[in-house]
Amino acid sequence: MPRYEKIMEASRQKGTRFLYEATVGAGLPVVGPLQALLRAGDEVDTVEGIFSGTLSYIFNTWKPGVKFSEVVKEAKDKGFTEPDPRDDLGGTDVQRKVTILAREIGLKIELDDVPVKSLVPEKLQNWEAPDGKKLGDAFVEELEAYDDEMDALLEEAEKANEVLRFVGSVDVKSGKASVKLGRYPKDHPFASTQFADNICAISSKWYTPRPLVVQGPGAGAAVTAAGVFSNIMEVMNGMR
Repeated sequence: MPRYEKIMEASRQKGTRFLYEATVGAGLPVVGPLQALLRAGDEVDTVEGIFSGTLSYIFNTWKPGVKFSEVVKEAKDKGFTEPDPRDDLGGTDVQRKVTILAREIGLKIELDDVPVKSLVPEKLQNWEAPDGKKLGDAFVEELEAYDDEMDALLEEAEKANEVLRFVGSVDVKSGKASVKLGRYPKDHPFASTQFADNICAISSKWYTPRPLVVQGPGAGAAVTAAGVFSNIMEVMNGMR
């Protein structure tokens, strides 16, 4: 937090632009619209969303009759996960993004202030792959032992006509943020995501009871580059 505050203060004092749109939604505009609402005088109540393209793909693809470990393996084989899938399933990437959004709204929180309910079984969190085996492949094999536990969660959600989504959220009133797996009705905006979509819902004084929703591709080199390039062009236009 101190470093963040120093950077923001230096930006204000020097009249320079400090832009970081791609840090949250890759090419999906999330930070910009949030900043625009705050500048215009809106009062944000909550921000929540699916901020991991990898986990979005996994939970959009996972259906009854398919093992959770099989979907993780598919995501790994397609290059959606990190070499160590625990980096995605652990939720730390989403934790960082939620921290950025929380600070944008005005909450003074550190990364460790955002609790994360990891999808990595406790026994596998410090597990190491056997010699001679690729870490990703070996991890998926170990994950198979927990399929029944995960399948039960999916079955319960299906019976309630709900979907499972890995969501990061910020609540301004409580001053807290969190990252966890949640259940949502099938008519909820989070249930409409496809493939590796990211989605962000902003509830505020102006956007209630229906939130402002931004949805679209949130992973991949092309869309991430587009987010960075958009910020570059914004800076260049401001220099004219």
